[in-house]
Amino acid sequence: MTVTEAKTQLSSLIERVADGEEIVIRRGQEPVAKLIRYDTTPVRRQLGALRGQIRMSEDFDAIDEDLERLFGTRD
Repeated sequence: MTVTEAKTQLSSLIERVADGEEIVIRRGQEPVAKLIRYDTTPVRRQLGALRGQIRMSEDFDAIDEDLERLFGTRD
């Protein structure tokens, strides 16, 4: 659906989206937006869900000489 079509049909698009449909709006042939139903259910995060999937090098917090020169020393 084009932006112009969406502007003229906004009320009916909102009804369709409320029923669960996702609508892509495009400018010319390029998709620029997607209308989706607003979900008020909060996303519950689970502590430790990414355990074992994230790795850090031993020197992840080491100061690079160039950064040291630009920003000074750490306190």
